[in-house]
Amino acid sequence: MNEANDTTDSSLSPALQKVRGGRFIIAGGGTGGHIFPAIAIANALKKADDAIDILFIGAKGKMEMEKVPQAGYKIQGLDIAGFNRSSLIKNIGLPFKLIKSFLQVRSIFKNFRPDAVIGVGGYSSFPVLRFAQAKGIRSFVHESNSFAGKANMMLGRKATKIFVASDGMEKFFPAQKVLVTGNPVRPDIVAVAAVSKEEAMHFFGLEQGKKTVLIVGGSLGARSINEAVANGIGDLVNAGLQIIWQTGKTDAAKWKDAVANKRGIWIADFIKEMQYAYAAADIVISRAGAMAIAELCVVKKPVVFVPYPFAAEDHQTVNAQNLMQKNAALVVKDSEAKDKVVSTIIALANNEVKQKELKENIARLAITDADKIIAEEIIRAIKN
Repeated sequence: MNEANDTTDSSLSPALQKVRGGRFIIAGGGTGGHIFPAIAIANALKKADDAIDILFIGAKGKMEMEKVPQAGYKIQGLDIAGFNRSSLIKNIGLPFKLIKSFLQVRSIFKNFRPDAVIGVGGYSSFPVLRFAQAKGIRSFVHESNSFAGKANMMLGRKATKIFVASDGMEKFFPAQKVLVTGNPVRPDIVAVAAVSKEEAMHFFGLEQGKKTVLIVGGSLGARSINEAVANGIGDLVNAGLQIIWQTGKTDAAKWKDAVANKRGIWIADFIKEMQYAYAAADIVISRAGAMAIAELCVVKKPVVFVPYPFAAEDHQTVNAQNLMQKNAALVVKDSEAKDKVVSTIIALANNEVKQKELKENIARLAITDADKIIAEEIIRAIKN
């Protein structure tokens, strides 16, 4: 490890206070569910010692190439793509891209000389961690879902430590390497409690004291959820509910037209200030990605999940069922969304006992310091 001036945070544990420099590569991305935890881990490492040098590696053309620099970190992109399940012919060039990415990784490692590598999932994780393991460099895997991806399972065999979001992950990874940490959550989400309901309602221009439903389906949107809400918007309004609706970019104009001239509805393709949305919401309708679940546990909201059924290994369904089995959420199948989403929302809105039950149970699953726990474990492993 490199020597550096003493810039550690005395509020942190002794393991973190003693850190002096170091060079870390964080690899992965493709979705916010991979990128935001990666940035949170980077921030925790830098909080321990701002002399730590961090380099991100992502896939060219993916959202990490924009989001990581916005967070203040350097990133290098690989010419790599994932397996296309819908069109086999598009996979012809995949072996060549993989070989090229390994050559790019070798060059990056030669110049940066990392002490450790952290993989958070996504196309770029595999060649980076595979190369690190071949060179005897310590590697760490963060698996955010309740069903591990195939690449992470392969990488986990030689990883130094595997950080997971929930229990029962020993069926995918060597048990002695697994540590349940939860998923790192953005600081503004952890701070939702500091935003008053009154302030949040004012932010969206909604009526105080009226039950509010937050509908989110990711940055691109969830067609099944959006269609269900558009078809049933009259029923929701007639039930006395007001709506905060993040439609996603796909067909955003269509969904806005569906609620034109209707009162009590705030609609946009994306919500930047999610802390206000969560503070305003009494009930949430959401996909069941790992980060959405982590955030909803922290903000303690009754939630109806509509898992995206075509996610890799159908992991969103597994994520949602994990909470449903703990009586911490309701689940509607994507194929049944059109018929059941609106009626489920209205029934839950009218059942205060069920809302309280779901809120209490999901709150028990909240973890607000996963980033710090992961950073400590990485540093401890590097020092030993």
